[in-house]
Amino acid sequence: MHGRIERKKGPEKAGRGITRRRLLIGGGAAAGLLVGWAVWPRRYAPNLVAEPGEHVFNAYLKIGTDGRIVVAVPQAEMGQGVYTSLPQILADELGADWRTVAVEPAPINPVYANPLVFEEEAERRLPAWLHGVGRWAAREVAMRLDFTITGGSSSIRVFEQRMIEAGAAARALLCMAAAERWGIDWNACDTEAGFVVRGRDRIRFAELAEAAAGLEPPDPIPLRGPAERTLIGRPVPRLDLPSKVDGSALMGADVRLPGMVYASIEHAPYGGGHPAKMTLGDAEATPGVAAVVTHDGWVAVIGTNWWAADRGLQALAIEWEAAGPRPDDGTVRKALVAALDGDSVERFAERGDADAALGGQGVISAGYSVPMIPHAPLETLTATARFGDGGVEIWVPTQAAPFARDAVAAAVGLDASRVTIYPTLIGGGFGRKSEVQAAVEAALIAQKAKKPVQLVWPRREDIQHSRFRPPAVARLKAKLGPGGSIAAWSTRIAAPAMGAETFDRMMGKPPRDGYGPERGAVEGATPPYAIDALAVEHAAAAIGVPTGPWRSVGNSYTAFFTESFIDELAQAAGLDPLSFRMQALAGQPRLARCLQMAASIGAWQGGEPGTGQGLAAHSCFGSHVAVLAETRIEGDRIAVPSVTAVVDIGRVIHPDIVRQQIEGGISWGLANAFGLPVSIARGRVAAQNFDGLGLPMLADAPEIRVEIIPSKEEPGGAGEIAVPPVAPAIANAVFAATGKRLRHLPLRLSDA
Repeated sequence: MHGRIERKKGPEKAGRGITRRRLLIGGGAAAGLLVGWAVWPRRYAPNLVAEPGEHVFNAYLKIGTDGRIVVAVPQAEMGQGVYTSLPQILADELGADWRTVAVEPAPINPVYANPLVFEEEAERRLPAWLHGVGRWAAREVAMRLDFTITGGSSSIRVFEQRMIEAGAAARALLCMAAAERWGIDWNACDTEAGFVVRGRDRIRFAELAEAAAGLEPPDPIPLRGPAERTLIGRPVPRLDLPSKVDGSALMGADVRLPGMVYASIEHAPYGGGHPAKMTLGDAEATPGVAAVVTHDGWVAVIGTNWWAADRGLQALAIEWEAAGPRPDDGTVRKALVAALDGDSVERFAERGDADAALGGQGVISAGYSVPMIPHAPLETLTATARFGDGGVEIWVPTQAAPFARDAVAAAVGLDASRVTIYPTLIGGGFGRKSEVQAAVEAALIAQKAKKPVQLVWPRREDIQHSRFRPPAVARLKAKLGPGGSIAAWSTRIAAPAMGAETFDRMMGKPPRDGYGPERGAVEGATPPYAIDALAVEHAAAAIGVPTGPWRSVGNSYTAFFTESFIDELAQAAGLDPLSFRMQALAGQPRLARCLQMAASIGAWQGGEPGTGQGLAAHSCFGSHVAVLAETRIEGDRIAVPSVTAVVDIGRVIHPDIVRQQIEGGISWGLANAFGLPVSIARGRVAAQNFDGLGLPMLADAPEIRVEIIPSKEEPGGAGEIAVPPVAPAIANAVFAATGKRLRHLPLRLSDA
């Protein structure tokens, strides 16, 4: 039984409670969100749709007279388990029976804005005494932009407190409704397993839903204490799995509408252009082909089924006339090298005088590089569009529904209020589905076809126009101090300014001629180690190929640079790689504990030559991880028999989901380490399918050991934390086994 709700006064209770003012202005779980705009006030009321028998309690919760608890989740479900973990938080605070909990995607509404990226930037730019103001301003910006987006391992970090407050407010209302029936003070009531209880008296939520939803919440609303929460930390059954197992889950390509036709699409090579020549007769002669649609930068073929549409598209044999220079591997590399030595550089982290400290003798330096990598999710870009009644409906797997809505509205000439977005489950997002391309194209094709259209990108297009993880080259320098300490360190990374470029595309802005340096390009590049003099810089590179967020974003390459170089410094200092790291992590106890445990669980042998063991540690998204990788050299092939990971992600909501995310992140990290680079010739990517990506096979999968450190700290992200350290741990293990230092991805012994 959950502890009793009490309305004690005093500092402790005031700290845990929420008031109506917090609910209205702070953005929690009230009937609406009142935001103080600079010019005029505006109220955002919940716009959940109540089905017959359902009653809306707040922006996150409906309770039905049949007993169902429906939680509205504003984050996209991509397999990361957010459709379970967020309802789990709310249900625990509410006192619901987990067997009665259901989930649905939240509608578009600024109340669901995700302000984390703005809050973090405000805290970086403002002094500590202004952080509170900065967070308020960040929330204002996020709501004005309707910045509801899933990414950056932010779901639990942003929405945990909102879900707690939503559950607490509804619990109080249910207790108040029950208390009216019993003629008692509502403070004498509690909730458990879907009932309001007082001693032996019990009333089902279903019987109270209508009356409770019409009441005003008390002020303040007390929250449960940690000891009273019985669902948090338990591996409750996932809400999204049954439908995925029985096939009833709606993915993007599962949408079926009356009279719907299908479309496949081809885009111009990089550098732009328009079709100079097409064999229309061959396409139209393909059975099932209905029409050909041309647009600036792409051509689509419509068919009675998708196979016919794609066959017709290939029969077009389009020849594209270039609008600008066609990039290739050589031009991309040249742009990166030029940026590394150029003037478009900004320093984003600085401590002491690194330039002076790195003068003179004893400087250790090394260069590293990573290639472009595609997202390659199982589900290619997909969207379905239907016009009618003066508006358009879009079914799309999206990480950013408001941006998709606004982009479609602008493209087809409608007010955004006339565009309805139905977000489906996502078959792999990894950042690619935060963009709006497929939704816009489907709408434009449907507008011309005057029929509902489902657009599915063929695999070859999904790979060729993936919005790749940016390529990057880096120059690292360091100088050792007494006893193997690190006296000075500098990192300069040349890479495209992916963040600004992506944001412009999402906002429907044309690409700029050039983007300046940005902090996101060096995210994770500041070492966690004790260093007296430090400098981290980004040199912006214009490569002529669009790039975008990839799982773990900049951390996917900055950790490779940093943790590989740390091993080189340990070698130069004549110290064991573990000891060298541990002595420099005195100010990072959580990361140090992860590293120490990974070495213990993985049976670290000291990094001696021939052992084939390597370490790497990294912190990002509010979480910490250490990895120990074992390698075995088989001819010219690097085998990875086992990977041990220890993570500290703070308070754990659902341990099985966390473990699954860490295991998946390690597998993704293997692809980062060994996957083939994207090769471009005359603006076209060579790879056409999975077989051209060099992805690790199931037979090559290592034994994976995951340890989650129990913690009472605030939750961090789990979905991306395990990706960054895998590649450097393997590279360091190869050095221990062979004496060959691999500084470039993908890892190949021939590159040593």
